Amino acid sequence: MSGHSKWHNIQKTKGAQDAKRAQAFTKIAREMIVAVKEGGSGDPANNSRLASVVAKAKAANMPNDNIKRTIEKALGGGDTSNYESITYEGYGPSGVAIIVDTMTDNRNRTASEVRHYFDKYGGNMGTSGCVSWSFDKKGVIVIDNEDEDLDEETVMMDALDAGAADFEQDGAVFSVYTDPDGFAPVAEALEKKGYKLLSAQAEMVPQNYVKLTDEGDIKNMQKMLDMFEDFDDVQNVWHNWEDAE
Repeated sequence: MSGHSKWHNIQKTKGAQDAKRAQAFTKIAREMIVAVKEGGSGDPANNSRLASVVAKAKAANMPNDNIKRTIEKALGGGDTSNYESITYEGYGPSGVAIIVDTMTDNRNRTASEVRHYFDKYGGNMGTSGCVSWSFDKKGVIVIDNEDEDLDEETVMMDALDAGAADFEQDGAVFSVYTDPDGFAPVAEALEKKGYKLLSAQAEMVPQNYVKLTDEGDIKNMQKMLDMFEDFDDVQNVWHNWEDAE
C-alpha cells in the first residue's frame, strides 16, 4: 500500500485543507454529539466511542473549547437532531471502489444526493457490501514528518510501544495502524511523546489501488470526491483511487 497515496486520500476526502477546516469541525461535532447521546456519557474515559471522536478532533486541530462546548451541548439536550449513520457503496470512473459514510436526519435526501453524485460523474451506486469486501477497517494515525527530521526507527518503536499493530513510513508522513476501535489511546500516547498528528480515526483501508489514466476519468473522479466532501451529510469517503499527485 502506498502511504503517499493514502495520505492524499485523507487530504482529498477529509477536508484537511485549511479552507475546509470549519466544515470539518462541524462534521466532527455532529459525530461527537451522536457519540455522547448513544454512549450515555460525556466522559471519554467512560465512553469509548466519544474517546475515538475526541482523538479525531484533536488530530484535526479542533480547539479544546469547541470540543468541551459540543459535549456540553449534547449533555444538555441543546441539540435535538436525530441523526443516523448510513453507509453507501458504489463505483467511480473505471471501477474505482467508493464507500461513503453519512450521518443524516433525512435518509431520503441523503440517498438521493449520494446517488446523484455517483451518476453525474461516471459512476454508479451499488448495493451494501458491493465494494467493502475489498477494504480492511483499521485505526489509522498519520504523523507529520514534513521536515523529515524524525527518526523512523524511533517513531516505529514509540508507535509499537503505544500499542500499534503496524507502521509505515513515506517521506512526509508516518502512518500508524491499530485495531479499528483502539486508535484513541495510541494517538494519545503519541501526542504525549510530542508528535504532531495530522489524522487519527478508524478508516476503510483499500487492499489494492486503482490507477486512472484517462484525463476525463481523473477529472470526474476528483469532481465526485469534491461533491461528496462538500455535502454536509457526508462524514467520510473511502476509495481505492491511487492519486498520481
